[in-house]
Amino acid sequence: MSLRTAAAAVAIMLVTQTTYADEGMWLFNAPPLKQLKDKYGFEPDAKWLEHVQKSSVRFNSGGSGSFVSPNGLVMTNHHVGADDLQKLSTPEKNYLRDGFHAKTLKDEIPCKGLELNVLQSIKDVTAEVNEATKGLKPEEAFAARQKKIGEIEKANADPAKGTRADVVTLFAGGAYHLYVFKKYTDIRLVFAPEKAIAFFGGDPDNFEYPRYDLDVCFFRVYEKGEPLKPDHHLSWSPAGSKEGELIFVSGHPGRTNRQNTVAELEYLRDTGYPFVLQRLNRLEVLLKAWVDRSEGNRQKGEDELFGIQNSRKARIGGLQGLLDPELLGRKKAEEQRLKEYIETRIAQKDKKTPEEEALLAAAQKAFETIAAAEKERARLIKEMTLLENGAAFNSHLFQVARTLARAADELPKPAGERLREFGDARLDSLKFQLFSDEPIYDDLEALKLADGLTLLANHYGADHDFVKQVLAGKSPKDRAFELVSGTKLKDVEVRKKLFDKGKAAVDEAKDPMIELARLVDPQARKLRKEFEAKIDEPKRGAYAALAKARFALDGDKTYPDATFTLRLSYGTVKGYKEGNTVVPAFTTFEGLYARSKEHGNKEPFELPKRWEDRKGKLDLSTPFNFVSTADIIGGNSGSPVVNKAGEVVGLIFDGNIQSLVLDFIYDDKEARAVSVDSRAIVEALRKVYDAEDLANELTGKK
Repeated sequence: MSLRTAAAAVAIMLVTQTTYADEGMWLFNAPPLKQLKDKYGFEPDAKWLEHVQKSSVRFNSGGSGSFVSPNGLVMTNHHVGADDLQKLSTPEKNYLRDGFHAKTLKDEIPCKGLELNVLQSIKDVTAEVNEATKGLKPEEAFAARQKKIGEIEKANADPAKGTRADVVTLFAGGAYHLYVFKKYTDIRLVFAPEKAIAFFGGDPDNFEYPRYDLDVCFFRVYEKGEPLKPDHHLSWSPAGSKEGELIFVSGHPGRTNRQNTVAELEYLRDTGYPFVLQRLNRLEVLLKAWVDRSEGNRQKGEDELFGIQNSRKARIGGLQGLLDPELLGRKKAEEQRLKEYIETRIAQKDKKTPEEEALLAAAQKAFETIAAAEKERARLIKEMTLLENGAAFNSHLFQVARTLARAADELPKPAGERLREFGDARLDSLKFQLFSDEPIYDDLEALKLADGLTLLANHYGADHDFVKQVLAGKSPKDRAFELVSGTKLKDVEVRKKLFDKGKAAVDEAKDPMIELARLVDPQARKLRKEFEAKIDEPKRGAYAALAKARFALDGDKTYPDATFTLRLSYGTVKGYKEGNTVVPAFTTFEGLYARSKEHGNKEPFELPKRWEDRKGKLDLSTPFNFVSTADIIGGNSGSPVVNKAGEVVGLIFDGNIQSLVLDFIYDDKEARAVSVDSRAIVEALRKVYDAEDLANELTGKK
């Protein structure tokens, strides 16, 4: 196939490398129909795909979910809902620790700042976006592209109908798809188990297997004050799954790096991951010491601590993969194969169009372009993280202040010239988050902000002019206390007033946190612009050229990297062998009690009292957790696992330690996705929690 043909076909499907086994986080508009038919004799039709797509839900707080009843009931993980459980808790009622069950609709509790999205349609807009940047220099191309994307999103979003539109970048710039979502913001908590059973085994068992976790949480979507009647919802499988069965996972994987060149992987190995791990380790020590000081501190900070610990363990696993010569060897072999193809095509004497000549030249140069961009990234990443990404100002209140300050500057501009987060199509979601009345804890804010300011001083030096301006003659601890105690931004009405009245009101507010955001903003914007011009834009063009070359080489055999948009994965329920140990596909309730006893029923293996009291009522042979070869990554948490009939058989909540390399490369020898079995969920609801109403709603019983 010529590169000219590839350029025309790239909008349909691009590739990174030849896939094998059950690999793939597939686009719903380009599913792996041939692979499924050839290997499993099953080919989902358009009706099946639409049903699963529109039953799937994205949690904008980070995670996946699904409609599982005709009355707007949404299922996800306890750890996906943990942020909302923490926000809804009070000193008297700790829902994150103790769980929650709404016996009736009127008992369901409205969430704070939670937005759910359901994908309605996908449209390829690659040609429109690329046309806007034709012949432009990198810095000009970036601005022109953002303007065109903003125009497309604005034209396709309809706030009055509750829809949002996002142009999603695929193949690192090789394609652009318009995703239109139905947006829901009236979300209410229905059920959550105790954290002790949802996260049984704690950090020691996290990313391990066997597992024994009831990591499930239920919410309900309301519209116009009534439970939503969704057009699509998943039915519950009466039989669950069995070993060897084909299963599907429909969810929102966050980010993978499988298209990365070796140069980019080496950057992550040598600079990116070590830098992130330093930051995570620092925050973990800080927060762990703080939450252990009192039960009140624990209630405020344990969900954030869990996120940091989870990220730390995931990055360690990813770094181990990058340090594995076998993994890097596979990536080098893939890259060499592509290089040889490009060089062969250039050397061939057949007549090529000017367009094809240009594409070949760009693809040949792409590796060098990306390597140069990664050197710039290594140079800028620490300052970029500190200032633009806000690590030096680790505070929710600072983020509020920055949003208000930037909104005052950005909103008077034409939509296409604003920072992307202030585009017209994104404003409703931005305001929904900005005006959320979620609790803000002064002591936790001051703790984190003081640590961030210390990090800033450590990086630049205490005598640096910028550091002196930020600290204003005080220690990081005293300055953080001054900022947090002095700001009025905890008041949602103050935020609304400043946002609505614009620049004049923000200028006159004299709020210390806003003044800090304005002090930082010139340098932060400068870094962002430099990062976009020297790193993002060159890489975008280079990866687009490589994607087209790969398409010409391999055809439509694979899928783009994850982008926190809806994908379909598949695999089989299957155990594995770890060394000489055979790890079975399923665990049971009986194994849960045995593991707790093995550890003396002590934290994090301590069972909630009701689980001890109700042990005799349970069928201990009930499958509890299971593993499969489905291809998942962070963001898939809360994804439904369905069978060929589209029925729920499980709920993704983790991967094993061997799966942490899936960020870079697929492997099914030992890597597994870990799920809660659907049978365990119903068994626990009925016999441990007396939640017959909820179990009946799931299983369709009156």
